[in-house]
Amino acid sequence: MKKRSEVTYSPSDRLTVERLMGLGGQSARKSHYPELLAKIEELEAEKNRYKLIFDHAQHGIFQARLNQGLITANSALARICGYTDAEQLCGRVESFAADLLFDADEYPLFLERLQLYGKLLSYETRLKRQDGSAVDVSLNVLLKQDARGDLLEVFVADITERKKAQNKLKKLNEELEVRVDDRTQELVSLNDKLVREISERSVIEQALKVARDAAEQANKSKDKYLAAASHDLLQPLNAARLLVSTLQERELEQDNNHLVERIHIALEGAEELLSDLLDISRLDQNAVQPDLISIPLNYLFRMLQVEFQPVAEQRRVKFSVSGNRLNVHSDTRLLMRVLRNFLSNAFRYTPEGRVLLGARRRGDWLEIQVWDTGPGIPEDRLDDIFREFQQIDHQYQTGRKGVGLGLAIVERIAGMLDHPVGVRSQLGQGTMFSVSVPLSGEVIEPILQPQQLPQHDLSGRAILVIDNEQDILVSMKALLEQWRCYVYVAIDSAEAIENYLSEGLIPELILADFHLNNDTTGVEAVAQVREYAGVSIPAAIITADRSPEGRKLFRAQGLPVLNKPVKAGKLRALVSHLLQPGSAVDG
Repeated sequence: MKKRSEVTYSPSDRLTVERLMGLGGQSARKSHYPELLAKIEELEAEKNRYKLIFDHAQHGIFQARLNQGLITANSALARICGYTDAEQLCGRVESFAADLLFDADEYPLFLERLQLYGKLLSYETRLKRQDGSAVDVSLNVLLKQDARGDLLEVFVADITERKKAQNKLKKLNEELEVRVDDRTQELVSLNDKLVREISERSVIEQALKVARDAAEQANKSKDKYLAAASHDLLQPLNAARLLVSTLQERELEQDNNHLVERIHIALEGAEELLSDLLDISRLDQNAVQPDLISIPLNYLFRMLQVEFQPVAEQRRVKFSVSGNRLNVHSDTRLLMRVLRNFLSNAFRYTPEGRVLLGARRRGDWLEIQVWDTGPGIPEDRLDDIFREFQQIDHQYQTGRKGVGLGLAIVERIAGMLDHPVGVRSQLGQGTMFSVSVPLSGEVIEPILQPQQLPQHDLSGRAILVIDNEQDILVSMKALLEQWRCYVYVAIDSAEAIENYLSEGLIPELILADFHLNNDTTGVEAVAQVREYAGVSIPAAIITADRSPEGRKLFRAQGLPVLNKPVKAGKLRALVSHLLQPGSAVDG
């Protein structure tokens, strides 16, 4: 390259410079040497900058003629090809095709594609290193034309590591294919074995299906049998309880009184056992559907207090009830079943001391608690007491011994209602059972139950009893007459109307069994008697039906319910209430 002082300009060159600098013809005669010198120095600096980039580029760069050697190259290309510097590389490579390409036979194809497209991008090939070995590279090639012919401008990237990785991956793929083939053979073998096992299992599953269908049918038959048995068993049990209650209210000799009391205890035990077995069966079969309503807590506590106060007096145990004005959202009958069990256990295992029924608010929940001062439960038995037929024997146990189903029923009911139950106990100090119930803001007035009602003199009150069982009619008649009532009995509404109402005898109260002959119900019988009499006679339903559908029907009709076997105290309390002025319920 000539030095700046050696640069000469022809007249045409000077004119071009003048035009580029915006000089007119007259101004060209003036001295513009300083401006021209500045422009030349700027171009020289730009040239040096590009040369610096070219020399220190990360990738190789070179220019070459198609059939000649390299015109220029940078240090990166020299390093890729194993040369000391770019001058050594350019001096050794006299022909791009023969001295730089590793495979000379590749050049015709390379040249054909280059001339066709004018450029090649990411063209992978191998260049020849100084020691004769090959190096894998990726070329970006531009084909240009200048005064001397075709000119190649090439950018070179060393892809040796990538090629190694590709070769390694290819090897791994080949090994994987071999492993896949081996594994496929194993899977084919296993699949054949599995097909045989599936065939065998199909036979077994078919046998199990037959057995399952038979078991389900047996379960349904059991449920039907238990439902029928509950009605058939409760009917005579109800008659017996009524007769025993009648005898208890009569003046008998001491020995006879003792026998009647023993019969009463035996019937009570049979009733509780039958009720527990039926409840367990219904809960296990999901036959019980909760009827969730808003219930005043004080309503529950009043019923329980009236029911268990006589038990407390008999046991000589102090019974305290601490209620509040909060309302809970639950099923009245099922929640009462849980609390009755807690209280029954408390009185059974507390020979003396105190039993407390109370509640504590826990956020949006109310924890109803039953405390006793009994002997307590060992810590290692706290989980066992909620299992079927598990019972803890205490020397202080009073009253009839149970069979260990009560708390198992409690746990199932609590699970169905989503009411968590808990127990805490300390030996020698007592036990606390609890059930947590969600609070409710709504209040509905429940149908008044007999436990909380006062008893009055029933002398001379006319009561109609409708039941399709003669034993029940005889027992009810005996008990009600013991209370000095006038009792009319009939097997259905037609007989009641024909024998009594048609003769002008209008009862003051109707006690009707729910299930009567010819698929009729006590609800229908009450309606028919009321219609004939033209008076809304107070009435109640006596039934062994504890289904949610039945309870909804009775509530819709405004009819109080007594479940069989009927307890004399509950019956008298209900009768006393319904015979009070203004207590009649419209049908």
